[in-house]
Order: sequence, then structure tokens, then C-alpha cells
Amino acid sequence: MNPQISVVIPHFNDLENLKICLSCLMNQTLPLDQFEIIVADNNSSLGLDAVRSVVAEITNRKAKVISAPIQGAAEARNAGVLVSQSEILAFIDSDCQPSEDWLENGLRAMKQAKLVGGRVRVLLNNPDDPHPVEAFESVFAFNNQSYVLKKQFSVTANLWVSREIFNVVGGFRQGVSEDMDWCHRAIAAGYSLVYQDDVCVGHPARRTWAELARKWQRLTRESYHLIRERRLGYILWMMRNWVVLLSALPHTLVILNSKKLSRLEDRLRAILILFRLRLYRFFEAHRLMLSD
Repeated sequence: MNPQISVVIPHFNDLENLKICLSCLMNQTLPLDQFEIIVADNNSSLGLDAVRSVVAEITNRKAKVISAPIQGAAEARNAGVLVSQSEILAFIDSDCQPSEDWLENGLRAMKQAKLVGGRVRVLLNNPDDPHPVEAFESVFAFNNQSYVLKKQFSVTANLWVSREIFNVVGGFRQGVSEDMDWCHRAIAAGYSLVYQDDVCVGHPARRTWAELARKWQRLTRESYHLIRERRLGYILWMMRNWVVLLSALPHTLVILNSKKLSRLEDRLRAILILFRLRLYRFFEAHRLMLSD
């Protein structure tokens, strides 16, 4: 008898976080025989055997490790789906920490819907004294409820899909914002995406400017490739860039009014990161367009 849920985890050079993720999965309220774990390794430098050894130790050989040779998280997720057995697919990232009832609550949600996005809680290294980048991320990162309800997509750090829908929509596309692209394709095919707050995972905040810049360099590149496919894509891209830059002003008020930061100094530091990042994204967006 096949398990009810296939948990698909793309992995690339992130063993320490993967260990934590797997440990959380091994301590779920849902019985172990009700789900399978598939780790799709994306050419990690340690080699597949080393990854398999670590995964086997953490999961007592429960998890399956496969090679996903085509580089990119989208291709790794697709490779994981190909070897999965269940009618429910639960996508999570290797650096996420699912709550102990994540699978149980997700299974319950999938009995009412076929496409679900769950909550992503931002984890801080030291909540009482966050780094400025962490302070910024605690306010703005992974607002999956807003993504689902307003932008009609869920991040793949916590996305639940029935196999029926995945087979109709097809796999994730590499090189674009694959979570947004896939969900929009599903909605265009007539399916509804719902948000479920108690289907929760934690995700560590970025802790340095370099990490934050790399994240937004990737997201900006993926968004550019997605938008330029549309009619008048270049004009839409230029308009979007100015909106992003000017949005720093109203988002300053969001930080000042946020209940997620208790100290004024943390709010002020987050505002500095806000303006620095919006400028970075503005110039990176124009660099991409001019170099295309």
C-alpha cells in the first residue's frame, strides 16, 4: 500500500539544514508509514554517496535520495515527483523546519482542497537582538498568506498538490519564478489555490547582506524571464522597477508599525536595509534588461 503523502525536498550543498529538516519530519504526529520522503540532490559537491549516508543516518533509511543532474530547484522537484508514489505531493525546501503537525494538518487540508499553500514562519537566530537583515526579513519575507490570497501563488517551501493536478499542469519550469509560474498555470487550468495557516513550516531568515543580495539577484532574474514572455514585457518590466523603488516609502510605514519588531533600533536598521535593497533591485533589474 502506497503512503498517503510524498514529501519532496530539493537539495544542493545544504546538509546541515537538511539534517534539521529531516529530523523534524521524523518527529511528525502523522505515523511514519503514512508518508515517504524523497531528497532530490542537485549535484552537491560532497557527492551523492555522502548525501545518502547522512540522510540514511537521520531517517533510519526511511528517506529515498535520488540524483537530479539537471541544475536547479525546479528540475530537482520534478525529479522527485517522478519517483514518488503518493497521490498527495508536499513540497518543502531543505532549509525549512516543518512543525510537528505539518503533515497531519496538511493531509486534513488536502481532504478539502487539491491545491494548498501553508504558512511560512520566519526564524531568527536571536529574536531579542536580530541582525538588520533578519529584522527586515521578519517583516517582509515569506508572507505566504498574502501571496496566496492576493497574488495567487504559494512558495514551494510549503506547497501541497494532488498528483491529479500536477499531472495536468506539468512540472516546474526552470529559469523563471517557478512557484509563481506553476501556481498561475494551475489556476489558468481551472484549479483553486487555498491558504491553510496551520500547515506551517519555519524558514531561517537571511542573516547577512550577501545572502539577501544573492536571494534577490536570483528572484529578480527569474521575474525578468517570466515577465519578458508577456506582451509588452519590456515596458511592464520598466514600470515594475519604478514601482519597486518607490515602494520603499510606504513600506517604511509597514516597518514602523510592525509588531514583529519590538525595538525602535531594529525598525530603523530594517528601514536602512529596505532602502538599500530596493536600490539594489532597481539597478539589478536595469542591468538585466540592458544586457539581454
